[in-house]
Amino acid sequence: MRRYAVLIFAAAVCLGWFSPAISDTDFWWHLKTGQCLVQSHTLPVPDPFAYTTASAPPANAGEARVRHFNLTHEWLAQAIFFGVWSVGGFAGMVLLRAILLAGFCVLVGLVAWHRAAGFYRPMAASFAAAAVAARFAVDRPYLLTFLFLALAVAILEWRGRWLWLLPPLLLIWANCHGGYVLGWVVLGMYSAEALLLHWRGKPAPDSRALWLASAAAILLSGANPNGYSIPLVLLDYRSSFLQSRLLEWSHLPLWPLEWPSALLLAGAALLIWARRRVRLVDWLLFGAFAAAALMASRNAILIGLVAPVVLATYLPEWKRPAPRWADWAAAAALCAVLAWGSIDGHFFQFRVDGWKWPSGAADFLQTHNIRAPLFNTYEYGGYLMWRLWPQERVFIDGRALSESVFQDYARILYNHDASGGPSAQELLDRYGVQVLVLNGFEYVSGTLYLLAPALADPHEPIWKLVYSDPQAMVLMRDPPAGVVALPQLAVLEHLESACALHIEHEPQYPRCARSLGQVFARVGDSARARKWIGIYLAGPHGPDPEAEQAYQKLAGMSQ
Repeated sequence: MRRYAVLIFAAAVCLGWFSPAISDTDFWWHLKTGQCLVQSHTLPVPDPFAYTTASAPPANAGEARVRHFNLTHEWLAQAIFFGVWSVGGFAGMVLLRAILLAGFCVLVGLVAWHRAAGFYRPMAASFAAAAVAARFAVDRPYLLTFLFLALAVAILEWRGRWLWLLPPLLLIWANCHGGYVLGWVVLGMYSAEALLLHWRGKPAPDSRALWLASAAAILLSGANPNGYSIPLVLLDYRSSFLQSRLLEWSHLPLWPLEWPSALLLAGAALLIWARRRVRLVDWLLFGAFAAAALMASRNAILIGLVAPVVLATYLPEWKRPAPRWADWAAAAALCAVLAWGSIDGHFFQFRVDGWKWPSGAADFLQTHNIRAPLFNTYEYGGYLMWRLWPQERVFIDGRALSESVFQDYARILYNHDASGGPSAQELLDRYGVQVLVLNGFEYVSGTLYLLAPALADPHEPIWKLVYSDPQAMVLMRDPPAGVVALPQLAVLEHLESACALHIEHEPQYPRCARSLGQVFARVGDSARARKWIGIYLAGPHGPDPEAEQAYQKLAGMSQ
């Protein structure tokens, strides 16, 4: 009974931990694509949501392959998402996400329990996995890959009749997310271990069943919109300029030490220490998953799967049994964490993080029935798809469909006007853009989108500011009747309110204030420049002598 209480509280803590409010920019286009799939009963090919896709034909076979893949490889997951949203709304989506991630952690714990007897060691493995999984508590189809990958490993550990679950699992997985290729990897590694044992004269009794089930699973996984092209797509990803610019494809740093890197280093050290008794499959899985994680931070979840199992398997056993009071102490500690997370508001946020989205701008466009080519920032594309399609189609979004459009987008957003290429305004003219829906910063890095302050010129001849709130601003060439243009300098007020809003909600990212200080310093407004650089320096930041010197200089000018 005591341990049932521990398990119940542990499950509740995980569900709470994995249920922050919806805040991922890609969630919206997944949901909209699911709606399109369910209502039209067809795959979204050609792209119905961005008007730039058709005007930018693929530059080569690799880009064409990636475009088709990105439009189709998650179709079943997207349909599931829309179905869940239709029944349970945004709360249902948060609950689905929490269940998927909690299921991943439970499966890691079950594999650890299969390897190492006891109660607390497998539970520790589950929580080690949860600490990594918490970084991925967003509403994307890759959550299904996490669950299915852990389930595949669990099946391969248990073997027996469970092996024949692998073919239908891979069939479903291959239509939910391109990560099903990881299923091929683990099938190959467990099959290789069985082959080595067979060669050494110690064959497992179910080796033949393992090889047959693995072959059937790989064969059946080809029944998806992209067949067996996934290896080529992955190579295309690695050579893509667009993909290389996305933060989630950046390398996982080993220092400063974070939970995934700590698990990776601890697991590697333990494998070396216990090398004489380490199974071949553990060497193979750890090596492959560690390499994948180091290549791209989005693969860190793989360390959350393999490292806890390695630690549970090869750490020396604690011979003394846990005292009876340990169960009650564990239950009490988990209950305290659950209460703290619930009271503090971090747990069970069954809602959308509303402050992040350009809902007011979308309302403005809908209210005035604006139907004209628009330019939008990358991070707002998915939300505008969700709110405005089919009334409006977006310029760009998180599906990463065209290298040439992305390059034009960057030139427009950063207001490039260098010789040898078209200016930002020339590109806007070329695409026939009539409406701009903008935010001012990339908030993690604090990078300022230079198009915004360029439009603050009171003598701007083309674009009129017609809507502004802390989330977004709307500018138009020709505002509709009844819409009064705002003062163009209000663009700077938008930048201030937007940065203040983000620092209020995400104080760990204060660098937009540094960028704002630089803008006001350039236009000679030393008081506002000093204010914003001071806000930046008051927040968490690394050594920044340039900002500190600028602040001191501005302080001297104000005296």
